[in-house]
Amino acid sequence: MAPMAPEGPARGLSRRQAVLAPLVGGVAALGLNGYAFAYAPAVQLDVTRYRIAPRQWASGPALRIAVLTDLHFGEPFVSLGRLDEIVATTNSLAPDLICLLGDFEPGHRFVSRVVPRADWARSLAALKAPLGVHTVLGNHDWWSDAEAQLRCTTVPLAGRALMDAGLPVLDNQAVSLVKDNRRFWVVGLADQLAYHVRGRRWMGRHDLAGALAQVSDGAPILLLAHEPDIFAAMPDRVALTLSGHTHGGQVRLFGYSPLVPSDYGNRYAYGHVTEAGRHLVVSGGIGPGKLPLRFGVPPEIVLIDLQPSA
Repeated sequence: MAPMAPEGPARGLSRRQAVLAPLVGGVAALGLNGYAFAYAPAVQLDVTRYRIAPRQWASGPALRIAVLTDLHFGEPFVSLGRLDEIVATTNSLAPDLICLLGDFEPGHRFVSRVVPRADWARSLAALKAPLGVHTVLGNHDWWSDAEAQLRCTTVPLAGRALMDAGLPVLDNQAVSLVKDNRRFWVVGLADQLAYHVRGRRWMGRHDLAGALAQVSDGAPILLLAHEPDIFAAMPDRVALTLSGHTHGGQVRLFGYSPLVPSDYGNRYAYGHVTEAGRHLVVSGGIGPGKLPLRFGVPPEIVLIDLQPSA
């Protein structure tokens, strides 16, 4: 499939973000008394719960969804031992469906010991849900594979590891599922920033129209997209979009994040967003981003109780 140009302006720092970046970097250097730099990414694990009843889900089943994203495997922050805790906690929540939203590769330089792809993929395969585990890849999964960048291949190394462990990866694909005799669709969107070309320009593999065209009936749709920016172009037909990527800005004070890797700033930085009756949930994820820093957005498993609207 030919790469697609990203929708919206190129990802870059605004003037305001450029001014704020040194401030955030200074906070990171201080480590916020050691908590933000070390404790939160490596130890804390929250379960963040949402109860959502979109009007587009009127014919859908009551569904419990667990979301894991931005694991960024690598010691000391996300080791195999840490992953075992995450998997056990997720399974204990008894979800009907588990969604993995990408960025399994580290994405930062603070790795004291690499966690082999085959090992973390094998551990993720222990996730259990009656309606399965559904996966999309993130930008770092593409950026970490030099050959994938060079040849625009269909499956980077992280994706191959997942598939070898029995976890299929959705790449602009739709899957039909049934619970309580009610049909719904899970649509997995390919990454919007997959390929790095010509300086800081990006091209995506995403094909929203093509993925949605595979939905062959009027059953409600749950859409998985690593980056939340696609939500600005999301048709009303989609009941709920699930995303990660932003880490909630990594530093979040009073509901505001100074730096968000999104063209839309804080609009899609974190949490449950509603626009014109459409619903988006952005998880803060689990692993650290370019800096192993979290303050105000601890690592989290997201648990969504999706309900038919009245």
